[in-house]
Amino acid sequence: MHDIQQKLEAMRAKARLGGGQKRIDGQHAKGKLTARERLELLLDEGTFEEWDMFVEHRCADFGMADNKIPGDGVVTGYGMINGRLVFVFSQDFTVFGGALSEAHAEKICKIMDQAMKVGAPVIGLNDSGGARIQEGVASLGGYADVFQRNVMASGVIPQISLIMGPCAGGAVYSPAMTDFIFMVKDSSYMFVTGPEVVKTVTHEEVTAEELGGATTHNTKSGVADMAFENDVEAILMLRRFYNYLPLNNREKPPVRPSGDPAGRLDHSLDTLVPDNPNKPYEIKELIYKVVDDGDFFEIQRDYAKNIVVGMARMDGQTVGIVANNPQVLAGCLDIKSSIKAARFVRFCDAFNIPVVTFVDVPGFMPGTSQEYGGIIKHGAKLLYAYAECTVPKVTVITRKAYGGAYDVMSSKHLRGDVNFAWPNAEIAVMGAKGAVEIIFREDKGDPAKLAAKEAEYKARFANPFVAGARGFIDDVIQPHETRKRICRSLAMLKDKKLENPWRKHGNIPL
Repeated sequence: MHDIQQKLEAMRAKARLGGGQKRIDGQHAKGKLTARERLELLLDEGTFEEWDMFVEHRCADFGMADNKIPGDGVVTGYGMINGRLVFVFSQDFTVFGGALSEAHAEKICKIMDQAMKVGAPVIGLNDSGGARIQEGVASLGGYADVFQRNVMASGVIPQISLIMGPCAGGAVYSPAMTDFIFMVKDSSYMFVTGPEVVKTVTHEEVTAEELGGATTHNTKSGVADMAFENDVEAILMLRRFYNYLPLNNREKPPVRPSGDPAGRLDHSLDTLVPDNPNKPYEIKELIYKVVDDGDFFEIQRDYAKNIVVGMARMDGQTVGIVANNPQVLAGCLDIKSSIKAARFVRFCDAFNIPVVTFVDVPGFMPGTSQEYGGIIKHGAKLLYAYAECTVPKVTVITRKAYGGAYDVMSSKHLRGDVNFAWPNAEIAVMGAKGAVEIIFREDKGDPAKLAAKEAEYKARFANPFVAGARGFIDDVIQPHETRKRICRSLAMLKDKKLENPWRKHGNIPL
């Protein structure tokens, strides 16, 4: 028995060493942690239960039969994050460059299947050179098996990808189907084809970082949701983000009681919006001042900045925040912001997270680039997301809500549960100046007359009371009581039940 125990420990030691000390040192030299070090940081101490430590590949071609390493380039299992269950896989770049083989994929599929059975999230730490070329189509089949499980798990359990090294070719499509993608600056990248292929086909000279680095995907493409300075920061922020999420779609997000009173007033909000309707202000100041403890976890901070999305808590309850940002493009909805917000709203809806929307939107972005780019279809995604959403929806119009954008931003007409407006809110088809120039176009040569008509239009329509008279606004509230009124609304809505008609699935305007 003693010999068997010694043999077991020797096999475990070999598996823990991965590709060997030299390759581990090489990983550290690049400023990267190893697959196991990452899991030690991510999971609560002593909670990791590893599966399939002794799995090896089954490839006999190209000399692979004599080159087998236990674990086959990925560490899988489950553990706890702040006492809550999570399934994990962490690709090991020291073993065959983290390349995915048939056996490697089977390990990932096994923990994904188990996560679905027990209703717990899956976090993938990606650091892989792609498909293992020696295995040919078997490795491609492995990718497809993972993709299928990503799709089946979508909207059932949260899926988060942390890209901590290369992720190229077919490998990118698994993270792309997960709910959130976090990246590490200067050490992670994602692209379908690498710089060499790009150069061959299109004659463009581009580095891996420029083509698919963390900065590129967080500012230009919108593929990633956050970028961090190093492995440690990325993992610690992922632990923090995990605290907002439910384990699956059948339960509500965790409630974390706060010492921040739900009825707290903030009189500084009474002067947040400038008197000049064309002057911007910082919408994040409003968010920080109304959420619990000023704690707001912003997502896609550097992409489509004209809309702000992220997680926060109100009276201890997780909420998703969506807010137009008047400091960027005057808060207009364009293609990128519509897609960004639509995806976030749909995530919240899938996982029982109430949506709080702060509205200051002058309309959809005009211009040929927007029209040619399909703003009609892309704007409709946000409309579709809010209309389909059945979780509690609380909306506050802080200033402008013009035209179709008023409808889209969680209006009463799209089954908004509680819709508030601040006293200076302007709810109208369009701004007073533009409206008067259309209605009274015959008076264009008389500026004084037009100015009088504009003042009349403002007095008549540029206020929340016309909408209030129709019941489209439930109440006009003082800015300083915004937190109190939202918290009360969410408490009232906590047992809300609303179901959409049965269907296989809707056909969102993709």
